[in-house]
Amino acid sequence: MGVYFQSGTKRFMSTRRLLGAVCVLAFSLTAGTAFAQGSGNGSPNEKPPAADKAAKDSQKKIDEIAEASQVLTGAAGNPECVWLGRRVVSLLWRDDLDTAFRHLDLYERFGCPAGHVQATFRCLTKFADQIDDKVQKSLDDRVHACWINPQAQPQTAAAAAPAPSPSTAGAAPITPSPSPSPPAAK
Repeated sequence: MGVYFQSGTKRFMSTRRLLGAVCVLAFSLTAGTAFAQGSGNGSPNEKPPAADKAAKDSQKKIDEIAEASQVLTGAAGNPECVWLGRRVVSLLWRDDLDTAFRHLDLYERFGCPAGHVQATFRCLTKFADQIDDKVQKSLDDRVHACWINPQAQPQTAAAAAPAPSPSTAGAAPITPSPSPSPPAAK
């Protein structure tokens, strides 16, 4: 019985070595082809589209912070206050209150005015119908506009309504005729 066990162990060990060698060979072949595919078409200066988009987004954020720094006076225009404050307002809008309050603590620790966050959020609520929840850019753009000018007001419905057409301008308005009243109960 001991001889059979030893020969079975040797077969198991040689099978195990063979399986390990096959795995190493398969891994080296797939890793080599993946590395070759990732090298691009040979032009080292070509950037992938995702990196180009990220660079544009980053530059846009830098420009927005610089614009806010030029327009706003005081601490609300400091770059750290602009970045954190806009983030707090966005988080409040998306109902992520725990994260918003943690950011608000950090915002206040930098010496930024908490009243500006309140005024910006108040402005944002006035423009609620213009914000599309499915498009992040609409929220970001509105938060930026409200951060720069918290007293901004949306256009009223009367100003946005078109003027009556000339053909109906002089006509009397149509009023519904009164319905007959039911007879009095006895």
